[in-house]
Amino acid sequence: MNFILFDGPRRDHLLPFTFTRPVSEIRVGIMTLKERWEAFLKVSVTSLTEDYLSVKYPVSLEESNVFIDASVLPSNELLKAVKALRSGERLMSGELIIAYLAAVSKSADELSEFDVVEFKGGLVQINNTWDIFDKNADILQSDFDFITKGRKSQPISSTNQLIHPERIFLEEGAKVEFSILNATDGPIYLGKNSEIWEGSLIRGGLALCNNAIIKMGGKLYGATTIGPYSKVCGEVSNSVIFGYSSKGHEGYLGNAVLGEWCNIGADSNNSNLKNNYAKVRLWNYATESFEQTGLQFCGLMMGDHSKTAINTMFNTGTVIGVNSNIYVPGFPRNFVPSFSWGGASGFTAYQPAKAFDAAKVMMARRGVEFDEIEANILTHVFEVTKKWRKY
Repeated sequence: MNFILFDGPRRDHLLPFTFTRPVSEIRVGIMTLKERWEAFLKVSVTSLTEDYLSVKYPVSLEESNVFIDASVLPSNELLKAVKALRSGERLMSGELIIAYLAAVSKSADELSEFDVVEFKGGLVQINNTWDIFDKNADILQSDFDFITKGRKSQPISSTNQLIHPERIFLEEGAKVEFSILNATDGPIYLGKNSEIWEGSLIRGGLALCNNAIIKMGGKLYGATTIGPYSKVCGEVSNSVIFGYSSKGHEGYLGNAVLGEWCNIGADSNNSNLKNNYAKVRLWNYATESFEQTGLQFCGLMMGDHSKTAINTMFNTGTVIGVNSNIYVPGFPRNFVPSFSWGGASGFTAYQPAKAFDAAKVMMARRGVEFDEIEANILTHVFEVTKKWRKY
């Protein structure tokens, strides 16, 4: 069978992160949604996404294809149901189309003619941006169990203090020295060639993905994921960083999600709890309004390539779009559109040519080229987000 992950109806609810990637490339737990499906299926899969993203993320079609909603996480029970699908059938959970078997992708109206196979098992789905951190603890634990089953960790240096070392796993090349690793509340996973510098305090769950670094004195806890090639320091709680981003200095990041190529300036902080302890509302691109998350703790959502200057402050439940630059004192408003330049005293449009110059330099530092494909994606984002820039 050929398996394809399609964006599905939750795509717009997962903006700004899906401005620059398919739903399948969202990271939660240790893996991306795509990596998780590939691990369960034991085959490569491709993504069916927006046309402007398809050059970077091409789809591979065959005569017979199983299309799977990328926002749904695999399980052994779900895997069995997906593999049992026949042509002209759709796997449903309530109103949700989980998967269907067809030669080409189908619209919801076209799928109404397919026979329904009801999935009655438990289902984990990333429905909204805040699910990425809110569900991270359970997904991280599940990923840890899946990845480490039957395997032995690399040796852990005796310079460290360990609590529940059986729940700490180091991949090849991972390093940690003179730190405290406490896996009481969740596992601690260090990916290939990742590193925790001296004096760090780690309380699991933690996923430190390949080539990521926690700098000296880092304080991380509460089911946090640091994606590949990211650098982190300061205090980080229950947050997910997709990859290639930096929060390299002191400051608090909590109940937050950062995309790729973000940079958080020194001593920047986000609030994750309102002064009146009320539930947090968050900007939703799909409805173009602020919606209740149902959460008391909710911090910062930041799209790819966005950056802050030193001492930047964010209110509870702030959404920053793609390629924005926040640099003046005070709290900016809690929804900043993509390609915005400024802060509490006001914004101007951050023109693509200027933004691309910064992206080229930042990406080159990680050995990644900012090419025409990236430029075209970001140019498209600049155009489709104009309506939210009122300046």
